[in-house]
Amino acid sequence: MKKLKVIGVHGLGDHRNSTWRDDWKKTLLAVFPGQTDVQLEFDFLTYDPVFESVDLSVWETMQAVWKLARSGASNALGRRRGVLGDVSDRVRWTAGYVVAWVEDEAFQRKTRALVLDRLVEFQPDLILAHSLGSLVTYDAFAHRDAARPDVAAALARARYVTLGSQLGNPFVLGNLAGGRIAPLPVKLWHHLYNENDDVFTAEIRLPGEARFRQIDTPFDIGGVADHSAVEYLRHRNAIEGVWRPAAEQRIDVRSFGASRARRESPAVLRRRGRTRQRALLVGINEYPRETDRLEGCVNDVFLISSVLQEGGFPPESIRVCLDARATAKGITERLRWLLDDPQPGDQRVFYYSGHGATIPEYGENLEPDRKTETLVPHDFDWSPEHAIVDDQIYALYSQLPYGTRFAMILDCCHSGGMHRQGGPRVRGLTPPDDVRHRELEWSRSLDMWVERGWRPLNGKFSSDPKARAAFFGQDGVSTRLGRASLVRSRPEDEYKREKRRIGSARLGPYLPLIIEACQEKQLSYEYRHGVTSYGAFTYSMCLELRARKRISFESLVKVTRARLAKLEYEQQPQILGPAEVRRSRVPWSE
Repeated sequence: MKKLKVIGVHGLGDHRNSTWRDDWKKTLLAVFPGQTDVQLEFDFLTYDPVFESVDLSVWETMQAVWKLARSGASNALGRRRGVLGDVSDRVRWTAGYVVAWVEDEAFQRKTRALVLDRLVEFQPDLILAHSLGSLVTYDAFAHRDAARPDVAAALARARYVTLGSQLGNPFVLGNLAGGRIAPLPVKLWHHLYNENDDVFTAEIRLPGEARFRQIDTPFDIGGVADHSAVEYLRHRNAIEGVWRPAAEQRIDVRSFGASRARRESPAVLRRRGRTRQRALLVGINEYPRETDRLEGCVNDVFLISSVLQEGGFPPESIRVCLDARATAKGITERLRWLLDDPQPGDQRVFYYSGHGATIPEYGENLEPDRKTETLVPHDFDWSPEHAIVDDQIYALYSQLPYGTRFAMILDCCHSGGMHRQGGPRVRGLTPPDDVRHRELEWSRSLDMWVERGWRPLNGKFSSDPKARAAFFGQDGVSTRLGRASLVRSRPEDEYKREKRRIGSARLGPYLPLIIEACQEKQLSYEYRHGVTSYGAFTYSMCLELRARKRISFESLVKVTRARLAKLEYEQQPQILGPAEVRRSRVPWSE
């Protein structure tokens, strides 16, 4: 009989006097396939002694809840997670300990040594890590200490299983992983994800990584039971997706009643038939309020589609979403299609024509602490649930392979504006007064309303004012579309030090190529071509693109800016992205 060695690492809470070991062991023995041929041997690791000296105040736990819940309140389909008022005392303390560990390098050094030493000693085939245990183990396995020959050999033979993990939470991701989850040197990494688990968990996307699989394990039980490790372990998808393949491989047989080839082939089949070019084009003219309606956005979509097809995009690789169908949910669902199964060399284009806006949002002290750029979908109502903001979509693009070419082209503005009869329409909305009040304060000395004083989101992000403005706005307090601002937490000196250590020009979350119709504080206008309306930026850009072959993205923006200036439009298109991409040729200008 073959032996399969399993090590478990618990989640948060003092487990020294709990039954967690027996519970995990009993559950796996009840559901693990093939035990006539495989004998399970268990070991368990507890890191509770490391946390004995941690004493958290109620205020510290409340702030921790805000750091985790605010940053991870939305997933990529726009579902809002509960925040401070929805969580139990146990969840508050869980948040406190997670944040305390993430922010304390001394904690991390202790738990890292504990994990790696036990790994080498036990030589497990399966490593199971729940909740905070997944952060503790990931930190150990991703650290340079894991390159030691004895550690590397032990990891290479092991399957790693994370369950109920906060690793994909933006706060954890930015502070622990530098904004980007790294593939691990393990045989295979399985991430069990429950969309109903409200203990600050998140999906993990590692596109193009053959040794990683997320397995959906949905269950919904009242209270915090939907965070239960036992429920994850005994879920039918975990049995079929993790335990059965592990048992099959250990005894070198093909099946226990289900074909392994059948289970593991869909990703391969998808790649054989997938398209290397995809585009999602969104245009909204018919907003519900008559005063918000535009005229040229649908025309823009058809114009961009024609340019892409002339440049080699197959018609079937382009999807459009117009007017009433372009809701927040409709757009984000199509963004999932756009960025699904990306590979290096793929071309993906997201084009948006419509209104933009800026929403002042509340932070950890129940006060407005940031401004959030948003696209304005058809069902927009100034709430996060009906907006397209970066914290809802960053997870779709921030883990893209660096070699994937993803462009975001946005013909809108975020400064607000008002259409004057007979003049060009402006593509931006001004917030209603109750929303606008969040960013104002009363000045006694001036007897006037002035803009509230804001604290920069990452004051140490860069010593270059232009770089700070590009990612966080001119005032340093904006989460901007496409920038993955929520997970860019590293100070500049730490970022540069890490780049030198790994010898790479690319580090941290993926940065798309972002082309915007105007500067941050400018307006984006419409243009009437005879009796037909377009976006002034979109129409000018397409004219230049058709007239010039083998033009770079930077040059395209420059000549478009010059054309708009000649037409006396007070808008200057801008471009942001990796230098080598900005300077590269527009692939669809041939």
